[in-house]
Amino acid sequence: MIKEMTGKELDELVEKGGLVVCDFWASWCGPCRMLGPVMEKLSEEFGDRAEFVKVNVDENGDLAASLGVFSIPDVYIFAEGRVKTHNLGYVPEAMMREFLEQNL
Repeated sequence: MIKEMTGKELDELVEKGGLVVCDFWASWCGPCRMLGPVMEKLSEEFGDRAEFVKVNVDENGDLAASLGVFSIPDVYIFAEGRVKTHNLGYVPEAMMREFLEQNL
């Protein structure tokens, strides 16, 4: 299960320096709702490599803006306390799996 976090909680988690996969989303976003089950499934597959979380951009707009999240869904990977890469928009499960395999 992917844990929903506030911006402050995400900042604290990222500062610890481990690998973090964060799905920036909103409840009104159709592509976000499509990506949600994909991320849940992949979090089970890759959960031993990274911590999977999600942040609602409507509730954490300051954090989203500071990271440059202007469109959603946007899946960020954090490593060593900073942004490593991100994947913007909905992608099918196979493409998201490939993205994660290449970056985790």
